[in-house]
Amino acid sequence: MKRWLLRLRGAIGMGLTWSLGWFVVGLVFRLLVGSGTGDLPFPIQFGVVGFLAGVTFSGVLGVVERRRGFDQMSLLRFAGWGVLGGFVLFVAFALTAGPGGEPLYFAPLFAAAGAGSAAGTLAVARMAGGRESLETAAGTVERFPTED
Repeated sequence: MKRWLLRLRGAIGMGLTWSLGWFVVGLVFRLLVGSGTGDLPFPIQFGVVGFLAGVTFSGVLGVVERRRGFDQMSLLRFAGWGVLGGFVLFVAFALTAGPGGEPLYFAPLFAAAGAGSAAGTLAVARMAGGRESLETAAGTVERFPTED
C-alpha cells in the first residue's frame, strides 16, 4: 500500500508541475489572442489540461519505465513517452467528448506539448539530482573531516 501511495503522490506532483507550466503558456496565449471563449479563461483551461497531461504521463512512465531512474533515461526516450502520454490524453478527451469527438488537429498539439513538458521535466529532475549529489558530497566532507 505504501508504494501505491508514493506513486500517487508522484503522479499528483507531476500533474501540478505540468499544470504550472501549461498555466504560464495559457497566460502568454491569452496575451496574444485575447480573452478566449468558453466559461474559463485560457490560463485556467491550460492549467487543468496540463494537470491531466502530467498525471497521464506519470501513469505511462510508471508502466513502461518502472525499473529505470531519471539518470538512466535519455532525453529523446523521455520525450517519446511524453508524446505517448499526450496522445493518450487526447484519445481520452476524444472518447468522452460525445458525438463528433475532439477535432483531430488537437492530437499533434497534445503530443508536442507532452514531449516538451516531458523533456523539461527530465531536465529539471537532472538539475535537482545533480544539486542533491553536490549537497550530499559537501555534507559528507563536513561530517568526516580529514587530518591534513
